[in-house]
Amino acid sequence: MAENQQKNAGGTANRSNRQNTRGISREIPLEILLTLEREKQYSNRLIKAVLDKYDYLDARDKAFIKRMTEGTLERQQELDYYLDCFSSHPVKKMKPFIRCLLRMSVYQMLYMDSVPDSAVCNEACKLAAKRGFGSLRGFVNGILRNISRNKDSLPLPDESTEPLKYLSVRYSMPEWIVQFWLDEYGRQITAAMLEGLMEIHPVSLRFRGGLSAEEAEKLFSEVMERGAVLKESPYLSCVRLLEHGSNIGELPGFAEGKWIVQDVSSALAVELAGIRETDFVLDVCAAPGGKSIFAAEKAAKVLSRDVSEEKTDLIRENVTRMRAENIEVQTWDATCFDETYEGKADVVLLDVPCSGLGVMGKKRDIKHRASREGMESLRPLQREIARVCSGYLKPGGTLLYSTCTVNPEENEEMVRFLTGELGLIPVPLEESLPELLLKQKRETEALRDREGRNHGLTAEERRACIQLLPGYMDADGFFIARLGKPAACLKG
Repeated sequence: MAENQQKNAGGTANRSNRQNTRGISREIPLEILLTLEREKQYSNRLIKAVLDKYDYLDARDKAFIKRMTEGTLERQQELDYYLDCFSSHPVKKMKPFIRCLLRMSVYQMLYMDSVPDSAVCNEACKLAAKRGFGSLRGFVNGILRNISRNKDSLPLPDESTEPLKYLSVRYSMPEWIVQFWLDEYGRQITAAMLEGLMEIHPVSLRFRGGLSAEEAEKLFSEVMERGAVLKESPYLSCVRLLEHGSNIGELPGFAEGKWIVQDVSSALAVELAGIRETDFVLDVCAAPGGKSIFAAEKAAKVLSRDVSEEKTDLIRENVTRMRAENIEVQTWDATCFDETYEGKADVVLLDVPCSGLGVMGKKRDIKHRASREGMESLRPLQREIARVCSGYLKPGGTLLYSTCTVNPEENEEMVRFLTGELGLIPVPLEESLPELLLKQKRETEALRDREGRNHGLTAEERRACIQLLPGYMDADGFFIARLGKPAACLKG
């Protein structure tokens, strides 16, 4: 009997603990969302820091917190539209706590089937009361239960009469970005990009060169034995797409430096640079170091730089783990010319600070922080970095320009600047592209041509660059251009 009492006591304690963690797992995403409203922080960094703090939580609770936070951010435009439809008080005028609580709760009801709507409503009311908003419990409860009753027939803007608003709500994207893309890419490409950004984005792993076929297969098998799924990228065999994987740092091969998290688009930029084993490569905006490390597998030496100690510390951490001994890491402002390396680099990797519109599927808060003014303010910086760093090229050297955006002003127009203002020459990269990617490049360019949106590039310049588009390519939105310094180029 004593044994049964102990078991019952243990069961009661476990249920109590589970209820406590459920409460915590709802409060944590709410705090993250409130912090992001108040402060300019990157959501992925904040979420990671918070989950590290609450590392004692059950893996299911941590997954619940991550999904709820990321999902609410990703669907914010859509959630606000529904809330405005069912509330007499506009979302923008709500108190920040109530606004974040309602967004989070509606996301649970619409996109997390494992959570009963009644539980969502009850927990929302409890949280409101706990945080001093007890007088608004009826307001919160009424909106949520009304949306719950109508969630199978929630209204959307009329596509024929309000096409811009329809796309904005349907794909939860600010109207100004949708209009910008419609103007730049046309309806078909815009719709495909919006759809692509809403898809699930698996983590990309690039496996270190030099692994034998047997080592690689053994490593793949060990990773998949942990319940993960690895799929080969259609563009590069060294890149695998990881699905159903968690605690990446604990997967086989990570600590031994056998792989690094790196999107295939970033790896492609290095592949397309044409690096030779005798080359000196200068990576000027290098954090977190993925391109530098891949380049080091191909080159004699790599100098990897970024603007702050925080960024170069991250590079060093990855360089040490990946055992890339031919990389030197330095803190350096890319807008400041370093005469030490004037005319010394065979290859300059130039991934400039950009608007990041191509990676909104992974960094969900970018669309809420971006603005036309912000994008335009980047152009002088990008051009100054390009002007300075072109001076590091040897005659005949290669500048590999890249961004993680789909903004033609930062991409195709920069190619025109690099050729017209800096005197670089376009170097064809089409023959270096994987067959599938070349086919997709030509298809998307044909669509843009029909819309009259090629930004005046010459035929040579077009062959020297590629715009990866989410929804069309199996990669982030990413731009790559390969340019060269004329071999007969003289100083001055």
